[in-house]
Amino acid sequence: MTDADAGAGGDRRGRRKERSAETEQALKDAAREVFAERGYLNTKITDITAAAGRAAGSFYNHFASKEDLLRALLQDLAAEGDENAARPEHREDFTDPEAIRFHVEGYWRFARRNWAVLRAMSQAALVNDEFAAIMRAFAVEQRDEIIGHMAYIPAAGLRLPGSPEAGLTMMFAAVDGLLQSMREGVLEITDEQAVEDLTRFIYRGLTGRDY
Repeated sequence: MTDADAGAGGDRRGRRKERSAETEQALKDAAREVFAERGYLNTKITDITAAAGRAAGSFYNHFASKEDLLRALLQDLAAEGDENAARPEHREDFTDPEAIRFHVEGYWRFARRNWAVLRAMSQAALVNDEFAAIMRAFAVEQRDEIIGHMAYIPAAGLRLPGSPEAGLTMMFAAVDGLLQSMREGVLEITDEQAVEDLTRFIYRGLTGRDY
């Protein structure tokens, strides 16, 4: 085999790998769209492949099942969270209202972008015990990544409203509750105002201080 043959073979493998990656991403993007329209439980694999413009059989070249695709989307969400935490403006001291704002805004925008996937995961957890366990582990992992931020509050002589775990749970519940009200049309508010109101509410709730 000549060097030219070897090079051509490498180019073909590179193109196949690139096409495979494009198909995988197309399936993920299509799943997001279909989950948003129909919900996870009402979505079939053929719905996803049709929306992606791919042959039905191509799905199984990348994912073993609909649940496997959802796990891949979960990994993407975790990576997105890691990227947000690595931003230079990330602050850990929750006695600083700007640290609260950073996390509130990050989670708010994350949930707004990914609400269809997050809803799909909740629906999958209702009917699949294995996926429910994966979701619990994911939630604990996300909580543990910022639980240390709460330690700054008692260290500053302030009193948390409960345990650090309970405080974080209440923090995220406040964000999720406001998001749900917006989705249901109960409340009309801009993203900027939502982040501002949540920051003030959560900061006062956690520290007892006005902001």
